[in-house]
Amino acid sequence: MGTDRMCEDLRREQIVSHAMRLYEEQGIEATSVRDIMRSVGVSRSLLYHYFPDKEAVTEAVLDRYLQEFVDRVHAWDDAREPGDVRGSVRTCVAMIRSSLGRMRLFDDGSPSGDDATLYLAFTRHAVETLSRLIVSTTVVDYARVHEIEIEHVYETFYMLISGLIALVRMDPGVADETLEGLIAQTLHLDLG
Repeated sequence: MGTDRMCEDLRREQIVSHAMRLYEEQGIEATSVRDIMRSVGVSRSLLYHYFPDKEAVTEAVLDRYLQEFVDRVHAWDDAREPGDVRGSVRTCVAMIRSSLGRMRLFDDGSPSGDDATLYLAFTRHAVETLSRLIVSTTVVDYARVHEIEIEHVYETFYMLISGLIALVRMDPGVADETLEGLIAQTLHLDLG
C-alpha cells in the first residue's frame, strides 16, 4: 500500500513539474491539457485521475511556487543574526530578489487574461502567507530587543511585501540600497 502511494505521489509531482516548465515556457493560457499530457507521457484519463481539470494542475503549480518562497523566508529567518538589523534587511532584499528570480511563471511582462487573474491571486496569497510568517517570527524576535514603532504591524508588512514585489518586478535594476532604505523607512528601523 505504501509503495502505491509513493508511486502516485511521484506521478503527481511529475505532472506538476512538467506543467510548471510548460507554463514558464509558453504561459498558462497557451498551455493545454494535451501539452501537459504529451510532456509527461500520460493519457488524459490518467492526468484526470490526479487532477480534475487544468485549474487544479495550475493551483498545484502555484502552491509549489508559494512553498518555495515560504521555504526561502524560513531559511532567511533561521540564518538571521539576532540583533543585526542592517544585516537582516540586506539579506532580506537578497532573498526577495532570489525568490522572484526563481519564479519565472509570470516573467513574460505584464500577465493578461487568465494569467493576470492567476498572478494577482498568487501574489495576494503569497503576500498574506509571508506577512503572517514574518509577523509571527521575525517581528516577535525584533520586539524582544527593540520597540516596535509601527501600528498595524501585519498590514504594514502586507503593504511592504506587496510593494517590494511590484517594484522589483517593474524595475529589476532598482538598487539594493533603495530597497533596504524603503524597508527601514516603512518599518521605522534604526540601521545604525
